[in-house]
Amino acid sequence: MSLQVISFGFGRTATLSLKAALEQLGFGPCYHMDQVLQEMDQRVPGWNAALDGDADWEAIFHGYRSAVDWPTAAFPRELTAAYPDAKVLLSSRSVESWWESISQTILAVLTAPEKWPEEQRAWLEMVSRVVIDRSLGGRTDREGAKAAFEAHEAAVKTAGDVLVFQAKDGWEPLCDFLGVPIPEGPFPRSNSRQEFFELLASGGKAD
Repeated sequence: MSLQVISFGFGRTATLSLKAALEQLGFGPCYHMDQVLQEMDQRVPGWNAALDGDADWEAIFHGYRSAVDWPTAAFPRELTAAYPDAKVLLSSRSVESWWESISQTILAVLTAPEKWPEEQRAWLEMVSRVVIDRSLGGRTDREGAKAAFEAHEAAVKTAGDVLVFQAKDGWEPLCDFLGVPIPEGPFPRSNSRQEFFELLASGGKAD
């Protein structure tokens, strides 16, 4: 099995909703940061190796048909080269609403290492490298993070045939791009700010 769909949208761009949608459309299982959180001991070393320039993508994504969210989103150049036939998505939202969300969730956690639970420290150290160091260029202030977000999106859009997608767009553009029928029922909605902290506290294991 190889990745068929990859989204390079940063976290807090409705990536958990997109994961659910892709799985509903037959592109599951879909890799998301929650998988890393659930299986920290097995998955964190592989991502640290990728950050050090020694990625084994086949091992990291073994058994998955799609991938969204960080850490995946931090490696667009490497992953488009490794999976040239994969459909490329960019989950997105307005830069201002993204900042308001990430500053109160992911960055609130990553910038307070003194509060990290010891059992999640190795995972959070890796996440900090992915998000702050690699994706945001070390900037956690409003203007710096927003500039990094916009630069990342601009770079991904140059990768070729890319669907820029927002959850509010619903099923139609996503299904048209992937060449699959539109399912019945509403587009999935999940991972509010409250759900983010509940998921973190549960170790990635949703009720």
